[in-house]
Amino acid sequence: MTAPTPPLDSWLAGPLGSAVLLAESDLLSEALDDVFGWELLQMGVWGAVRGLLAGCRTQRKTVIANSSRAQSPDVVARLSQLPIANASVDAVLLPHTLEFETDPYAVVREADRVLAGEGQLLVLGFRPWGLWGMRGRAVRRGFPPTARRSLSDRRVRDWLELLGYDVVTVKRYLFAPPWGQPEKTLSGGSSLLKRGWLRLWPAGAYLLKARKRVYTLMPIRPRFRERPQVIGGLVKPTTRNRPEAG
Repeated sequence: MTAPTPPLDSWLAGPLGSAVLLAESDLLSEALDDVFGWELLQMGVWGAVRGLLAGCRTQRKTVIANSSRAQSPDVVARLSQLPIANASVDAVLLPHTLEFETDPYAVVREADRVLAGEGQLLVLGFRPWGLWGMRGRAVRRGFPPTARRSLSDRRVRDWLELLGYDVVTVKRYLFAPPWGQPEKTLSGGSSLLKRGWLRLWPAGAYLLKARKRVYTLMPIRPRFRERPQVIGGLVKPTTRNRPEAG
């Protein structure tokens, strides 16, 4: 007997979910253009296992998730406790991962632990005050299905700045309501990526890209101490070693 398809996978396979995945794949192809190195780690499965990594230029791409689900990731583990060494990957991608976790900040800290200095972190998220986030709060099972919450890009930015990151860019998208099938704009692009002329819907999601700073340790110089001056090979007496008269 075939296992039932999880609700989130069914939504992503539908017309609206497929359009979102296609738009985000285009966004990430541009965002990953300057991400190099040995390995990129994707924390969480969003659509096809490597569907968002077509534009990735790292030598290796590893997808890790907290459950196998229908599409098996490379590694199954708790996202807040990764079986990965410190500072061992060059880039981390969180594709709507934080919205499905009970402790999203713990996942961010774990991503920071495994990311090497000067490495890049990319986050996809739904905006809580856009139409997509408002629909998520109105539906008991969440929207998209099983989503726990929406985190604003401002909140994620604050977390990353506290952890020592420079936010490179924040790009907003999903300029379409979270129902029906997205229309095409006059220029031919998806209305999910470009704001329309007739329907000025607020952006429903964001792509945040940040770089991990490397702190250089400054050497601590010893405190200056007064040394006796040497004149002609003899030590010039100071107030401490000058003999007292009488």
